[in-house]
Amino acid sequence: MGIAFPGESSEYRAARDRLLEQEIELRRAMESVAAARRELPPGGVVPEDYVFQGARADGTPADVRLSELFAPARDSLAIYSFMFPRDPGDERPGPATGETALLPLEEGPCPSCVAFLDQLDGAAEHASQHLNFAVVAKAPLPRILTFAEERGWRRLRLLSSAANTYNRDYLAETAEGAQRPMLTVFHREGDVIRHFWSSELFYAPWDPGQDPRHVGTLEPVWNLFDLTPEGRPSDWDEQLSYA
Repeated sequence: MGIAFPGESSEYRAARDRLLEQEIELRRAMESVAAARRELPPGGVVPEDYVFQGARADGTPADVRLSELFAPARDSLAIYSFMFPRDPGDERPGPATGETALLPLEEGPCPSCVAFLDQLDGAAEHASQHLNFAVVAKAPLPRILTFAEERGWRRLRLLSSAANTYNRDYLAETAEGAQRPMLTVFHREGDVIRHFWSSELFYAPWDPGQDPRHVGTLEPVWNLFDLTPEGRPSDWDEQLSYA
């Protein structure tokens, strides 16, 4: 199939065709990795039926067990660990308005996690047709729900892990108590829930000039940057608001 766009040179077309071959190979590699992931042997059985705190339909708090996050006929559960509180070394500005703005900076939400969740809030309704998805943070539930309302999130299932060891057990918290942005998938087999996969790339060595990109294929903003001549800005990071 021959493709050409208005005004392009033969030099451009030759280079673009070479790049297209690389893009095809990348697509094949992504499919191969996804297939290998699906073929992982059974992971470890979840050590306990963790009790989180969530909100009922009327907004009142309620205990929610990990096993209760699985809907009928949906046997996979993805949990994103939201860094709320943020990393101790993160000095980016906090929210400018609302109740969350009154918190000390170190107790507030991570701007990068918030940017990621802004994007997932739109995807959650579609993803929930085939899997279970929840967001867990160490902050108390009232803080999480207040910030979600301030941010305009409407579709995310938000839970507090303040009263359990989920974050520590699944590498979303350091020994010193700092939060980490892990994405973890569990799978239910009958009455048994097993760990299936986690974004361990976060803990793998980084190549020069890169960040972990452990959830990189899910981040529209950074992938959009990759399509431009400027690429990913090296001196920019997500913020809770922009001038």
